[in-house]
Order: sequence, then C-alpha cells, then structure tokens
Amino acid sequence: MRLIVLILLLSLSNAYAICEQSMSRSKIVVAGGSITEIVYFLGMEDKLVGVDITSNFPKEAKKLKSIGYLRNLSIEGILSLRPGLVLAEEDIGPPIIVNQLKHTSIDLRIVKEKYDLNGIHNKILCISKILDVSLDDNENYVKFKNKLNRVKKLKKNNSKKILLILMMRGSSPVVAGKNTSGQGFIDMTGHENSMSDLNGWKPVSSEEIIKKNPDYIIITKRAFKNFSSLDQFVSIPGISSTIAAKKKNIIVKDGMSMLGFGPRTINVALEIDKKIGD
Repeated sequence: MRLIVLILLLSLSNAYAICEQSMSRSKIVVAGGSITEIVYFLGMEDKLVGVDITSNFPKEAKKLKSIGYLRNLSIEGILSLRPGLVLAEEDIGPPIIVNQLKHTSIDLRIVKEKYDLNGIHNKILCISKILDVSLDDNENYVKFKNKLNRVKKLKKNNSKKILLILMMRGSSPVVAGKNTSGQGFIDMTGHENSMSDLNGWKPVSSEEIIKKNPDYIIITKRAFKNFSSLDQFVSIPGISSTIAAKKKNIIVKDGMSMLGFGPRTINVALEIDKKIGD
C-alpha cells in the first residue's frame, strides 16, 4: 500500500514539474500543432523561433522556421535556433532526440495528452503555467470556457453511429477505433463510434463498413483529396451501401483542427453537433 501511495505521489510531482513556470521562455521551439495553437491562443507567439510541420494553424505559424516532422526531428535543426525552451507533444521523436535534448541546457517540456475535454483544458492550463500567462482576464480563455461548457452538454438521447476516416490506404479507409483521438472526438460530440471494437487507427474492408452501417461519415480533408467529388466518394465499395452514403451524410473536416485536441477541437465538436443535431 505504501508503495502505491509513493508511486502516486511521484506521478503527481512529475506532472506538476512538467507544468511549472519555465525560466527560459524568451525563445521557444514547439513540436506539435496543438501546442503551437495554444501558444498563439495565449498571445505568446512573439516568443516562438521555430515550429514543426504539424504546426499549420494559425497560418502565421507557417512563416516560422521549421524543425521538421514531430516524430522524426533532428537535434541539429533544434539547436540551430538556440531555444531556451522546447514545448512538445508526447509524440515527439525519435527517442534518441528526446534523450539528446535532456542532456542539453534547453528546458524540455513534454506536455501530457488526453483525448477528452479535460485533456484540452489541462493542456491549456499547463502551457499557461509554463509560460507564466494569467488566464484571469484572457478573452480567448473566457470564450473557450463558455464553449467547453456547451460541449459538455452534448449528450444525445438518439445518438448516431459515426465512421471517422483519417486517410486512405489504397482503396481501404483508415478509421478511428478505440484509444485514438478519433474515438475521443466522437465521444465529445455525444455520438457513437461505429468502429469502437477496433483498437487504434486501422484500415477496414468494405464488408466491415457495410456491417457497421454508419449514419454519418466524418472524413478529413487530407483523405477526401483522393476523390474528385462527393459523388465519387459515396460510390466506393462498402461506403456506397451505408446509410451515411445514401443520405449523403458526409462531413469533411480539417484533421488537425478536429483531432489535434487544441482549442479548435471544441469548435469543430460544436459544428458537428449543429450538422447532425439530435
């Protein structure tokens, strides 16, 4: 019992340490689009000297120097910008880069990720503490809290079955199963993930899609680019036999805004709610 208590205390202590105020925040590099979004949300973008290529919002962020892809960074690219602080999502990689950064004088903070409403809120709170930004009179934060409270009420008496497509792998859609940001997003809307019996992001067959027969399909813009029109998309095998295709209940959304679990994810949840309704 004492060991369990000690482990819990160490875990809480580590969580606090991640979010405690940084003393080296004058030059910041970000690895992770949701964190870049939050830095702008907090009005601290003037401190940014570099971001990774998933940081495509707001559009001004794309003008900053790039450190490469979140999961495949190089230590040279980061060090060349001489940052005092690196803020990163948990997907930062490869592991050797994390280890190398920990052996420099750079303050590295890897912010915890959880795919639910509290996860978004806690991420904002954590980064605001690291950057020493007060949220008391922050207009963006007030608006966010109001929307957060609205999303918390999105529980449906008549929930719909949703298929969420991330990308296409050949002719097979890669869809959200459980333990994914896609599952977390669908839960947020108050609806049901038609592929919740799968684990992770998985390609699925036409037969599986027909069997699940979703009421709505949400597809990322990235995946939808594979098709010349909505009619072409709803005519592909498997998809064409679903209620979603027959009623053209197809919603195309920017993947990062929906699945990044930054402030914009709240907005997309409300937009989906408006399109689907009760």
